[in-house]
Amino acid sequence: MLGVSVDSADSHKQFCTKEGLNFKLLADTDYKVSTTYDSLTNFGLLKVAARHTFIINPEGKIVKVFTEVKPTEHSAEVLSALAELQK
Repeated sequence: MLGVSVDSADSHKQFCTKEGLNFKLLADTDYKVSTTYDSLTNFGLLKVAARHTFIINPEGKIVKVFTEVKPTEHSAEVLSALAELQK
């Protein structure tokens, strides 16, 4: 699992500590990854990474995309999709 955000690496460290996250966050400060995955959005005058999730298979192919992410429900939704894909 990898998270991507346009925030700095220092910001990510603080966020992960605060939220108790134990996965890597990529600091996409040049917007390259977020732009490639069409996951950049405007928040007022700022450009931010949208809350999108991509499931990528071992061959590197995107097999599932979530663009309407509700944080409180999303973990269960992703786990369910992973279980379906592994059948």
